[in-house]
Amino acid sequence: MGVIPLSPIDLSLASLLILALAWMSFRLYLGLEKRILISALRTTVQLLLIGFVLRIVFDLAHPAWIALMAFIMLMAAGREVLARQKRKFKGWWGFGLGVTAMFTSSFTITLFALAVVIGTKPWYTPQYAIPLLGMLLGNTMNGISICLDRLTDTAWQQRAVIEQRLMLGQTSVEALLDIRRDSMRAGMIPIINSMAGAGLVSLPGMMTGQILGGSSPLDAVKYQILIMFLIAAGTGFGVMLALRLASRRLFDERHRLRLDCLVNKK
Repeated sequence: MGVIPLSPIDLSLASLLILALAWMSFRLYLGLEKRILISALRTTVQLLLIGFVLRIVFDLAHPAWIALMAFIMLMAAGREVLARQKRKFKGWWGFGLGVTAMFTSSFTITLFALAVVIGTKPWYTPQYAIPLLGMLLGNTMNGISICLDRLTDTAWQQRAVIEQRLMLGQTSVEALLDIRRDSMRAGMIPIINSMAGAGLVSLPGMMTGQILGGSSPLDAVKYQILIMFLIAAGTGFGVMLALRLASRRLFDERHRLRLDCLVNKK
């Protein structure tokens, strides 16, 4: 049995839930109704556009088009990482930190999964490469965004404590160690929660999609386990690299704290 097609009316009925949520936000003075509606509109437009693009890319199956799409996905993820931070790094660093960390972790693990674990022929088969990279980038983006936001905001609030530790003879690594640990934990919490609750609390997206598409539940479970492991590794390595680069940026070569590299939000 194939997937039951959804009509525009079906999607319109589902959108009523979003309108109800925005209305409740307005009634409760939460101030989130504009963000909710804009995010819902962006979701609709972006997913419809990517649906048409994917159909073309899948038909062509040329590595150049796949590489271009991967590049666009990476740039968009880098922008989202920057947009979600309260105190971001100035200049190129604000954008480059997230992009570098995501590229190093997500792309490497995606290549490993395609060439070694799954063994697709050719390895860049778009039906596998693009969804895998998208899931890895999306989850790694969340982890990096959370950890960098926690790192920079906490460093700004505790700058006096950090400088006191430096005056007592600690290195920049030692003075920032507790903050880095907390930032690492914060960045990893979403994927740890997802792994802990998979199968008991929730049925993850890829598994649900395969089951709806008619795949065997056991085959869907195997792929979901693979995806969860890949996402956890990609998020973990990406968060570690982002924290390492960001921590070094917060100090100069003489281990002095330099918060002038951050945007000061009043």
